[in-house]
Amino acid sequence: MTDDSEYPGFDGVDPMDTVRSIDDERRHRKEMAAAGYRIFAAQRWGQLGDGHVSARDPELLDHFWLLDWGVPFRSATADQMVLVGPGGEVKDADGKATGAVNTAGYNIHAPVLAARPDVVSAAHTHTQFGTPWSANVEPLRALSQESCAFVFDQAMFDDEEVEVLSTDGGKRIAAAVGEAKLCILRNHGFLTVGTSVEAAVAWFVMAERVAEVHVKAPNGTPISDEAARIAAATLSPEHAAWRVFQWLRRSLDV
Repeated sequence: MTDDSEYPGFDGVDPMDTVRSIDDERRHRKEMAAAGYRIFAAQRWGQLGDGHVSARDPELLDHFWLLDWGVPFRSATADQMVLVGPGGEVKDADGKATGAVNTAGYNIHAPVLAARPDVVSAAHTHTQFGTPWSANVEPLRALSQESCAFVFDQAMFDDEEVEVLSTDGGKRIAAAVGEAKLCILRNHGFLTVGTSVEAAVAWFVMAERVAEVHVKAPNGTPISDEAARIAAATLSPEHAAWRVFQWLRRSLDV
């Protein structure tokens, strides 16, 4: 992966930096978040109802969109995304109740989005490799190409609270995230954030691939810091994650 200018666009896809009207941007974020859920489902994640992909509303900045309660990730569509307001209320623009959401989804995402005005989306679910790696309470190392996107931009939430029962726990997670794009939640798994929904989802999928390398090659020889920084220069920008999302979306059978 190199500079964006060296890559052509994707047919039928608006460029990453497209400026849209409020309504169009809202529709876009909801569509991308729904696609994110379907991408998770394609990886066999979220089958137990665990996990969430949020999308900050472009107008009501203290509101965000999550998948309605009970909708299988594989069936997620933009129309099944519901608006979550302060206090966890799930209502439409007229104040009418429209559904419900995973409680932990609100407790985690609301504080994280509040603490990071630059972030549009956060992604989290329980996975085959990210969750077991998190039990080691160790940061990711430069054991693979993709890992270079995270080794200089990661955080650790070293806390036993895995059942996030209130926004107090979410606030501690938000404090741990800081300015990083990846946070390893002890005994829980990974949380990623991005300045777009596409980036947050792609970072999560990439981080899970990195975790697989760590679990399968725990004593692997790491890439040197010098070489890792060279790789990070092209792997860690948001536009690199945006491109990964486009490939992930194309792999969906929808």
